[in-house]
Amino acid sequence: MTGPDVLVLRKGTHGKPVEQYVDAIRDRLPEHTVELARTPAAEREAIQSASFVTGMTLDEELLEFAEELETFACAYAGTGHLPLDELEDRGVTVTNASGVHGPNIGEHVLGAILRFTRRFHVGNRRQRRREWRHYKAYELQGSTVTVVGLGAIGESVCERLEPFGVETIGVRHSPGKGGPTDEVIGFGGKDFQEALARTDYLVLACPLTETTRGLIDHEALTTLDPEAVLINIARGPVVDTDALVTALRGGRIRGASLDVTDPEPLPEDHSLWTFDNVQITPHNAGHTPQYYDRLADIVAENVRRLENSEDEPDPELVNQVRP
Repeated sequence: MTGPDVLVLRKGTHGKPVEQYVDAIRDRLPEHTVELARTPAAEREAIQSASFVTGMTLDEELLEFAEELETFACAYAGTGHLPLDELEDRGVTVTNASGVHGPNIGEHVLGAILRFTRRFHVGNRRQRRREWRHYKAYELQGSTVTVVGLGAIGESVCERLEPFGVETIGVRHSPGKGGPTDEVIGFGGKDFQEALARTDYLVLACPLTETTRGLIDHEALTTLDPEAVLINIARGPVVDTDALVTALRGGRIRGASLDVTDPEPLPEDHSLWTFDNVQITPHNAGHTPQYYDRLADIVAENVRRLENSEDEPDPELVNQVRP
């Protein structure tokens, strides 16, 4: 039984039909067979003979049917939801969607920073009330922006900050690698605390790991300057929600822009909804009309690399996830 060159699983994302993803792959690989499994039964049947599969998720139950699977192209940047240990045991190469979100999330962060800098939310409130009354605003120039996480998204944020005359601090697990910021430090310790103390805008763009879970806790929030703004486009649990609510109620930070929360979705009766100085978007920073096109670029390139690797049994793939 011969499977398709690329099998696409049925789950889409961002409210966009997964058929658009299939069409984008077909446009880039016109000489290949690209199949969409539209139902759970079709997935179970098609994956038995597929060597290259792409989709948002792949659970252990479906993986049991994947007898010929060699490559799984995850259509999310994060892969923590995948059975990575079992995939590794089976010798399956995993890639992710790193970089797909860079431009749009970078723009989202920049918009959030400018919103709080020029206090557009205050102007909007006064417009609704038809009040012609001046209010205090800030300048971004000369501010210090700390970006936690210097992957594709963190780098995209830094790139968009360059024209604004800000000082940037990058935080990453291996600070020796450097980065696109004026200085780079590691997680925790004295350097991290000192960076928080001089931060005006704290941008969280890191994966959720044991190191980053609860990273922004009561201690971190009280170390930040009271005029600082928190922007979280990482994962909700990177921030201690109770500590954040306490900081907001006590005026210990100027505000927060939250694209992710803990819990998520945020319950209707949660107090975070009630703060005028909190911007909440429903995990929407990743939305872009270019999402499937960028994913398809990665898939098509990796299919070509695999086909051209007759003399190289283990080719390096774009966005290959290391165990």
